[in-house]
Amino acid sequence: MERKINFSNSTILIGCSILIIGITALFSRKILLSEAHEAYASVENYELVSNKNPINIEEILKENTNRKIEEEMVLDEIDLEYTTEYRNNPSIPKGTIQVLQEGRDGKQNAIIIKKYENGELISEELVAENLIKASINKVVEVGTGAGVNNYKAKVGDKVYVTSNLLAVRLEPNSNSEKLATLKKGTEVKIEKIDNDWLYIISKEHNGYIASDCITNINPNKPIVASNSEEKSKATLVNGLDFNMDLNIPSGLTLEQFKKVLGGQPLDKNGVFESNAEYFYYAEKQYNINGVFLASVGIHESGFGTSAISLNKKNLFGYGAVDSNPSGGAYSFNTYAEGIDLLARVFKKYYLNPNGTAIYSGNVANGKFYNGNTLSSINIKYASDKNWASSVYKWMQHLYNSL
Repeated sequence: MERKINFSNSTILIGCSILIIGITALFSRKILLSEAHEAYASVENYELVSNKNPINIEEILKENTNRKIEEEMVLDEIDLEYTTEYRNNPSIPKGTIQVLQEGRDGKQNAIIIKKYENGELISEELVAENLIKASINKVVEVGTGAGVNNYKAKVGDKVYVTSNLLAVRLEPNSNSEKLATLKKGTEVKIEKIDNDWLYIISKEHNGYIASDCITNINPNKPIVASNSEEKSKATLVNGLDFNMDLNIPSGLTLEQFKKVLGGQPLDKNGVFESNAEYFYYAEKQYNINGVFLASVGIHESGFGTSAISLNKKNLFGYGAVDSNPSGGAYSFNTYAEGIDLLARVFKKYYLNPNGTAIYSGNVANGKFYNGNTLSSINIKYASDKNWASSVYKWMQHLYNSL
């Protein structure tokens, strides 16, 4: 939600000031040349100090009188994105993702000064903020045990709650009325699937729950690990296209992610090899192409060698601006936090129009949405016009590493 404040309706014309600076520079240059002439009047090669690059007054006037800078102050309600903590659990199979605590974005009011040049937004500066609601971090348990579990929920299945406390809601959205709370391990039956929500029946309560807070593993019985069904390299590579929909998961298994990101010669610090699993977990939880996500990280961090990636565990340069890349970039406690957050940022702000149902009952903000392809993201995500092509080359490299 954004509200303009009556800050200034005036237009800032800087052409005159730049013109004055330009003319001052011109006179200064003439004085210097005059002094040089007196000092070297008797020297035969006087042309060495002559004015070879005269200032074009008409060009300066044209350039700066056409430049129009405007500022406005707005009151904006913005989301405070939660972070995700991953915990390993050797008692459940590899690939299993169990949400112990649901994440929730916070809210804050922010006063922002926006600057426009010829009608186009060129910068935003946060000048004040006021917390409305604190974010709640997400806690996820991932399996490191034997076997692989690629379970997908189906109507009629009996499943078990993984969250310590799971809300049962009247409607399939996180803002709906809470009817009850289920404890971890509660058995429920799936009656209907509505995007990322499940309508369930339990002994005591019926209603909607988040789909990422259940598992098919009965906590009271021995775990039977299922085998993974890997798609062939040919099948996966055939799906690669510059204009592919990045909302669609790559389909790589956990082991395939580890294969394509492991042993890469340019990964000198082993950052991507040791964090390959988190691109897989992000893909599974948020329905985003994890190879795309990894390729953005590789491109932005120089394969984990940039100062920001090493000092702040930020593979994406998230928060950095051209004027102050290091100072503005976010710091993360682990690489996993940054990978998880950027998956959500892409889904929420870049890949889907406003109001689209995305992950865990959330809806897209769509602030920077122009489409769901590399080229459409490039419009608002990066100032480099060749960003999309560069990221795609890394995607090709990773797919061909299968």
